[in-house]
Amino acid sequence: MAHLLSEDCKIVVAITAANGVAGKTDINGATLDMNGFDAVLMLVRFGTITNNAVTKIYAQQGAASNLSDAATMALSTVAVGDTDSNKYFAIDVVKPRDRYVRLVVDRGTQNAVVEHAVYIQYKAKDRAPSDDGIENIAQLVQPIDS
Repeated sequence: MAHLLSEDCKIVVAITAANGVAGKTDINGATLDMNGFDAVLMLVRFGTITNNAVTKIYAQQGAASNLSDAATMALSTVAVGDTDSNKYFAIDVVKPRDRYVRLVVDRGTQNAVVEHAVYIQYKAKDRAPSDDGIENIAQLVQPIDS
């Protein structure tokens, strides 16, 4: 049987378009419970980034479910240039020290639009749960032309 990524991952919304509108304030992504998974890909899509904007993304972790104890993960910072409009940026975390994690978009000086961001949890300790965040999916193995 073929290995399908969709069978071994869970997709969770981190930041919605409504939360990512043009602005200079930082955005904390939704808190993600890593229970049952060893890894997460944090994927962010930026929209328009204004000239001279100082923008970056980084990951935080903590033991408290509300991340009141959030600490930035060392070496997780990814710079986003002011010429990087309409591009994806990612942070891939394997075996975080703490159970809860989140993405942070640090926006400063000028507007930077976050179109959306998602968490893709993978390396499930058991089979990925049926509530994988995917509404409908076509799984194709060696598809033929229609």
